[in-house]
Amino acid sequence: MWRLLFGAEPAAEPADLDRPAGAGRRSGLRVVGAGPSGEERPTLTELYHAHRLGLVRMAVLLVDRQDLAEDVVQEAFTALYQRHGETLDDLDNALGYLRTSVVNGARSMLRRRKTAREYVPPHVADAASAEEHAVLNDEHRRVLVALQELTSRQREVLVLRYWSDLSEAQIAETLGLSRGAVKSTASRALDALEKQLEKVR
Repeated sequence: MWRLLFGAEPAAEPADLDRPAGAGRRSGLRVVGAGPSGEERPTLTELYHAHRLGLVRMAVLLVDRQDLAEDVVQEAFTALYQRHGETLDDLDNALGYLRTSVVNGARSMLRRRKTAREYVPPHVADAASAEEHAVLNDEHRRVLVALQELTSRQREVLVLRYWSDLSEAQIAETLGLSRGAVKSTASRALDALEKQLEKVR
């Protein structure tokens, strides 16, 4: 199942639980506060180019539509710019801030759609764009279907842990949970996801 989800087994929980958010494999940029003292901080534009697609991929797994995921991520970057500007000099963990904003935006999006989803058929794109193929291949589409059968909290924990490669401590901070709650939620969610994936084979 792990290869289906992310292409490899998940890494063990890092020993350094205070590593900066985004220090995992997919980060193409040093996160604020991650390097030696005095290292130059990334600008909002640099963060956008380095992490936008990864955040969209994460959001797609939460809201199940690429167009809505792109809106959520765009709103997160816009809010960050409005609050802190381009240089982000007064923000210690810009990528962590963005992840939290995307999760909260996805929650709001799903709340707004909850009633409508009972009456509107699921969205099916007429033709996938080249970028959409980069975001979701066939295997990820199967995972997407299975993820939507989990609770929102289970889905968030799995996406942050195994897609965004965050530690339990980072997930706890992002979602406002205890580490124990993150661990127990992840365990139950994995069991549920395995059962759902069997149904969509």
